[in-house]
Amino acid sequence: MTTGTPGPAAPDDGLPPLVDHHCHGVIRHAPTPAEFTGLLTESDRPPAPGTTFFDTQAGFAVRRWCPPLLGLPPHCPPDRYLARRHELGPDETRRRLLAATGIGTYLLDTGLPGNLTGPDETAAAGGGTGHEVVRLETLAEHLAAGTRDAEEFTGTLAHAVRDAARTAVAFKTVAAYRHGLALDPRPPTHDTLHTAARDWLAAGPAKLTDPVLLRHLIHLAVATGRPLQLHTGFGDPDLRIDHADPALLTDFVRATADTGTDLVLLHCYPYHRQAAYLAAVFPHVYADIGLTLTHTGPRAAAVLAEFLELAPFGKLLFSTDAYGLPELYTVGSALFRTALHTVIGDWTASGAWSQDDARRVGAMIAADNSRRVYGLTGG
Repeated sequence: MTTGTPGPAAPDDGLPPLVDHHCHGVIRHAPTPAEFTGLLTESDRPPAPGTTFFDTQAGFAVRRWCPPLLGLPPHCPPDRYLARRHELGPDETRRRLLAATGIGTYLLDTGLPGNLTGPDETAAAGGGTGHEVVRLETLAEHLAAGTRDAEEFTGTLAHAVRDAARTAVAFKTVAAYRHGLALDPRPPTHDTLHTAARDWLAAGPAKLTDPVLLRHLIHLAVATGRPLQLHTGFGDPDLRIDHADPALLTDFVRATADTGTDLVLLHCYPYHRQAAYLAAVFPHVYADIGLTLTHTGPRAAAVLAEFLELAPFGKLLFSTDAYGLPELYTVGSALFRTALHTVIGDWTASGAWSQDDARRVGAMIAADNSRRVYGLTGG
C-alpha cells in the first residue's frame, strides 16, 4: 500500500471549508467490484442483467472526479480505476479522496450498521473535525433489545434522548422509511404510547415502524432543542416515495413552530420545490441539497437553481450524504462546487446578482448556514 505521500490540495475557489452537515461512515475494507458499484446507487438490489451502476450519473461522476486523485486520467475505464484503488488500499484511497474535498467539518449519522468509520476517523482522513448526529430509530431499537417492559422502555428512552443531546449536534429520523411523513403531528397520550410500546416489545426485536412510537421519538428530540434532520424525498426501495414528500410534514411543521427547534429537510428531490417552499414560509425549517446533486450529475446546476428559486439563501445547507465510499464525498463536494459556480456565475453575469452577494451567498450555503443552525464554533 502506498503511504506517506501528500494528499491533493483542497479546491481554491473562494469558498470556506465546507460543512458537510449530513453524511455517513466509510467502509474500512477494500470492496469487491460488485460491492463498490452497489454503493453507487440507492437500490439495495443488483443491477439488471447486462447493465452496471457505473452507467449512472453517480457512476460517471466518480469516473470524472476521482481518478486524477489516484493518479489516473479522468473517465478512465472502471476496471482500471478499481485496480488502482486496490493497489493503493482502502486507507490511502480514503485519505486521498477526502483530502481533496475541502470539507472541514463532518456531521456524521452514526445510525447505520456495518464496519464504518465514525465521525473522528472520517474527519481525520480529510483533515477536518467530526461530530455525531444520532439516529432516533436506531437508538430506540438498541434500547428495546434490553427490556420487555413498556414503562421501563419509555422512561429509559426519554432519558437516552436527553443524554444524547448533551454531545450530539443533531438528531435524525427516518420515519419516511418506517411509516411515511403523514404522521399525526401531536405527541401521543400516555395510554396510547404505553400500548404501542407494549405491543412492539412483545413482538421481539424488529425495526421500529409503529407510528405512535415514531411520533413519540420525534417529539422527544424536538424537546431537547437540538436540530432535527428528517429524511424526505428519494431513497432505497424500503421507501415509498409518495410517502416522503416534505409537504406531508406541513401540520408537524406548524405544530413545532414555537418550540425553538430547527427542522432540516434532507435530500428532498424530486420534491425540492416543496421543501424550498416550507423553508420560505416557516422560520424554523431548512432544506438540504445532499444526495440530490450526487445523483443528478451535470444536471446538478439546474436542480440547485430550482432549490434557490424559493428557498431563502440563509435556509439552504450543503451536505454530501456520502455513505460507504469516500468517492461519494469527492463527488458530492465537486458537484456542489461546480453547480454553485455555474448558477451564481450566470446570475452575476446577467447583472441579477452582484459579485459580493454571490460570494456571500456561496459561503452561506457551503458552511455559514450550517454553523449557525448547529451551533458550530471554529473555522
